[in-house]
Amino acid sequence: MLHGIDPALNADLLYVLQAMGHGDDLVICDANFPADSIARQTTYGRLIRTDNIGSPQAIRAVLSLMPLDSFVEYPAERMEVVGNPDELPAIQQEAQTAIDAVAQRDAGRDTWPMGSVERFAFYERAKKAYAIVATGERRFYGCFILKKGVIPPP
Repeated sequence: MLHGIDPALNADLLYVLQAMGHGDDLVICDANFPADSIARQTTYGRLIRTDNIGSPQAIRAVLSLMPLDSFVEYPAERMEVVGNPDELPAIQQEAQTAIDAVAQRDAGRDTWPMGSVERFAFYERAKKAYAIVATGERRFYGCFILKKGVIPPP
């Protein structure tokens, strides 16, 4: 255990968060996502497992240390619901709350709406991500892409 670091952040995830650069993508996914096979195609090349937490908790933990990219329209994106791309299931609303909690810190705004990505396009984007973080989330559509931002000088 370390002071000030969310215990949901294991050693592998902490390493990846430190190693990522500005503009790199991190995928947080649910238990149904083909995480292992897609993770092999990412920059990191291995799956990071956080089976004991859900997607919103993983997002909160990651964003406690990682800034979002304020230079893009959608630094956080969600997988669209098949057949109803505008629907926001409860899990995605919870993720939006976690993202909004850091909107002021990272972009000086009250909210930071997520973009949406069609399911198969999401899989292709995930292959190009820096890393994949698999959670134990069993609710459907608990898959998100977070783009790393920068920390300005003091």
